[in-house]
Parts: sequence; C-alpha cells; structure tokens
Amino acid sequence: MSVPEHVAIILDGNGRWAKAKGLPRTAGHTAGAKNVEVVSEAAYNMGIKYLTLYAFSTENWNRPEEEVRALMTLLDSYLKNCLKTAKKNNMRIRVIGDISRLDASLQDKIIQLEKESAVYTGLNLTIAINYGSRDEMVRGMKRMYKDIAEGKMAQEEITEASFSRYLDTWDLPDPDLMIRTSGEQRLSNYLLWQLAYAEFYFTSVPWPDFHEKELKDAIEAYENRDRRYGKV
Repeated sequence: MSVPEHVAIILDGNGRWAKAKGLPRTAGHTAGAKNVEVVSEAAYNMGIKYLTLYAFSTENWNRPEEEVRALMTLLDSYLKNCLKTAKKNNMRIRVIGDISRLDASLQDKIIQLEKESAVYTGLNLTIAINYGSRDEMVRGMKRMYKDIAEGKMAQEEITEASFSRYLDTWDLPDPDLMIRTSGEQRLSNYLLWQLAYAEFYFTSVPWPDFHEKELKDAIEAYENRDRRYGKV
C-alpha cells in the first residue's frame, strides 16, 4: 500500500450522527472526540506519519452559545487525558490556530501538552483549534510585515517557501490527502495554502463512524489516482 505521508481530515457530522440516533448534539461531539484516538492509532499502524484534524474552526464560535460551551468543556476534558494518550501511543501533539481566544486554562494545557509530547517519535498529531486558513494567512502576513519593518527580512526574500514559514504549519510537510466526512464537499477555510496539491476524498460516513476500514478506503482511493503535482 502506497500510504500518504500526511493526511488532513475535516471532522464533520457529529451533530447529524447524534440526531439520527435521537441524541443531543453534545453526544455526537463526545463520540467524535473519542474517535480521535481510534483513527490516530489506525493511521499510525498504516504508516501515516502526520495526521492533522480540524476540530474547531474560527467560524464555530457562531454556533449556539450552549453548544460552544459544551465544546469547550469537551476540549478541556480531552486535553486533560491527551497527555496520557500521547505517552501510551508515542504520539507527538501540536495545536494550530489562534489559541489566544481560548480560556487561559486551556491555553496552559495546550502549551504543556505540546512541550511534554515533543519527545515522542511516533505519529505526529496536529489538532486545529480556533483555526481558519484565512485568519492563519493574515496572522502570518502580519508577522512577516513586522520582520520586514524591523529589517529582519527583505522584500526580495518573499517567496512561497519563506511565506510558508510564517504559517502555523511551518514545521509540517503539506498534506498529501484531505478527507472530509459526512458528505459535505467543501474545504470550509481549512489549510487553503497547504492543500494546493493534495488529493481530496469525500465520504458520507459521519466522523463518529469513521474508523479503520473507512480510512483504508480513503487510502486505497488515494493510491489509485495519478498524482502529477500540477505538472503537465
């Protein structure tokens, strides 16, 4: 099996999964959070080196206040247990996005998690929290402008490669494959720069039901495509 080095996934369908079962939306988010470890372990066992998951977007703040509170509570609980999971699975964890909008306690947990899991050598798991690709690029351009204004960088040095170093994913390879669950076929402001040459795979399976078999199906579809990286 020709396995992609880096897979990015949009975790969609938690609410619809819960509705179909007559459960509250929060139950879907809880099931989706539990599925992260399942898919992470499957990805590592398949030989995938980098897995990036879209967990909470900058637009998700517009959801009902009660749902946002529930998501933040779930995130807090997930981060508490994540260090044990990282150690158990030899997994390095990063968070991308603007975490400054999160509560201070969540920011502290993220910083601790990134620092303590940096020693692990297995799967590189990246979680996008309060992430939006347009916001990421604007933040990156502001940092680049500051460096130019301070004489740390010349305008002539601006290239695709140098700009990439100002993005949240500066130390990650670009994804080879992007998967979106639950039937929607759009990027939703996710890794717009990084996905320029990625293959896209859309499935109707909601995220809580997306397990090893579904990941294998996506990898097999990836294998069967003629990848030219934009070359004629």
